[in-house]
Amino acid sequence: MEKYKFVAEYELRASPKVLFPYISTASGLSQWFANKVNVRPDQQYDFFWDNESHLARQVSIRQNKSVRFEFLNGTGTADEHNYIDFRVDVSELTQSTFLRIIDYSSNTDADELKSLWNSLIEKLKEIVGS
Repeated sequence: MEKYKFVAEYELRASPKVLFPYISTASGLSQWFANKVNVRPDQQYDFFWDNESHLARQVSIRQNKSVRFEFLNGTGTADEHNYIDFRVDVSELTQSTFLRIIDYSSNTDADELKSLWNSLIEKLKEIVGS
């Protein structure tokens, strides 16, 4: 199956310490990213969108820097799994905080992905007061 890597970067007026819990915890993610998120054993997260469960494993986390969720589709190798990578960067020049998103999935419609992420980030900005 064909995969597409969508990459976008958004400026948020929030410090990495304020922003990080919203991208790395079940309670934070359920406020803007998914309808509901449950944590299961072994760093597995159960994301619910439209009453459908999507199981993912948190494969990496760096405090106040980045987190990656790899979705478990039950087949294929690790190279074929969909994943979402959130990275927090601070510009040394402007002291602005940026959230970089890498969405690697079978959704190949760049315009649809851009619209989806823009909408999600607007929701996140409202929550963090950006």
